[in-house]
Formats: sequence, C-alpha cells, structure tokens
Amino acid sequence: MSDREVVVLSVGGVRFVTWASTLQQFPESRLARMLNDDDREFKLVNGEFFVDRDGTLFSYIMEFLRTLQVSLPTDFSDYQRLQREAEFYGLYPLADLLSQEHLLKPRLEILEVRFSLQEMQAFFRIFGSCSTTVETLAEQITVFTGQQSGQSWNSPFPSLVPLPLERPSHHDMVFQCGTDYSAGDQLVARYVSIKPDNRKLINGTNVLGLLLDTLLKDGFRLISTRTVSSEDKVECYSFERMKRAAGLTVSVSQTPGSSGVAQAKRSQAQKGK
Repeated sequence: MSDREVVVLSVGGVRFVTWASTLQQFPESRLARMLNDDDREFKLVNGEFFVDRDGTLFSYIMEFLRTLQVSLPTDFSDYQRLQREAEFYGLYPLADLLSQEHLLKPRLEILEVRFSLQEMQAFFRIFGSCSTTVETLAEQITVFTGQQSGQSWNSPFPSLVPLPLERPSHHDMVFQCGTDYSAGDQLVARYVSIKPDNRKLINGTNVLGLLLDTLLKDGFRLISTRTVSSEDKVECYSFERMKRAAGLTVSVSQTPGSSGVAQAKRSQAQKGK
C-alpha cells in the first residue's frame, strides 16, 4: 500500500482516518503489517479495517504515531491499560515509555504570593516550587518608574522607564508599586503591568487583584489566605495546580525492514525541579 493512501479504521466502534504512512512509522508493528495483509486479526470490512479493541485508548496511540510524542491529560490514569494496548499493536517504544509513569504523571505545583501595604507603597514577593513557572510569570510582569518635582503628577502617565524585577533566586521574584519621595523632593512612582492586560497600575490593591486573577486563569487554585505578620501587614496567598508533565519524544533510527531503535527524551527542557 502507498504511504500516501488514506486508511480508515474502526476501533471498538470509533472511526479513525489517517495516512498509511502514519501507521507505518514502526514497520514491525502490527498496524504496519496490517496494511500488507500480514496480520489476519485485523479484518477489512466495507473498506475499513475493523479492530476489536478500546477506541478511546487508541486515540492516544494515534496521537503518538502522528507526533512521536507522549503527552497525556492531567487527569489520565489508565497507564497500564494503555501500555497493554501499545503492546498489543506491537508499539514497544510506546509501551516502554508508558512503563515509566513517573515521567508522565502531572506533578503538584505550589505558588505563594506575599503582599504588604506600607503607606503609599505595596510590596510583592512571589515564590514558586517550579522555576519554569516563575520565569514565565516574570516575563509577564513589568515594573515602570518615573519621577518629577512637586507634590503631584501633571499627567497620570509621565515618561516611564521599565525596571528589571528583583530575582533573589530562580524560584522567586520581588517587585513593588506606589509612590515615594526621593532626595531633592522628587516624587517617584512605580507602575505595574501584567500581560496580557495592558494597563499600568499604581494602586497595590489593584495590582494584587490583577495578579490573583492572572494566576486563576492560568489554572491555579487558591487554597489558603493568611496574615503572616499583622505588625507589617503582610498577607500570604497560597495556590496550587497540577502541572502537566513535559511531553516525551521518541527519536526513531531505523533502516528499511527493521523495527528501529527508539530513544525517549524530553520534548522541552524542564528547569523546575
């Protein structure tokens, strides 16, 4: 069969349409042999290959054949069943990956926001268990500063200059907003912007609200709020979410007629540990 021919499969009553080349990714698999009529268990009925197996799990197998990646939903739990399906189809590289559940299962991620109001300024410190998430959040947050003489602003948006965030470590960041007076009676203001929102906010309570809303939209769940220091007015907001594991890619090195050698690797580097 030509690798550009369209193949239709009915797996447990679920219909799949794909290229023959997709099913031939692993020449020694039963799906590849099926196209050459070398596996009699797969029946051709009315132009469709009928397979009496789980159609829902087969959708993950098709995704693997199309992308050579394993990336499962955060609520997925049928690792052993999917591994058995992979073994049934002779997709042993996939079966080997599925046997390493610790690489595929989502991990619990914790993030903490500390917020303090002091006169006309607000101070923020964000700590996260995953450095990648903190890095991504740091790229969304920009602090702008500006100053002028006198007791008030002539304009709500004077000439503003972006400031780098303080990063004590890979797992946290520190920034502030509000107004203060510097030497020489210069009124200094710091505004905060959090992408994708384009506003520049100077009020600490408004910045806190936007920050918490951003985290909730990013899949975090607020699990607790507490006052860390009543004297310094420090409030702590704790969040958690299940972080989806980075996808695993299978690199296949094969020669014609061979089953190939498969090697698993992360599809993207994970900085957070």
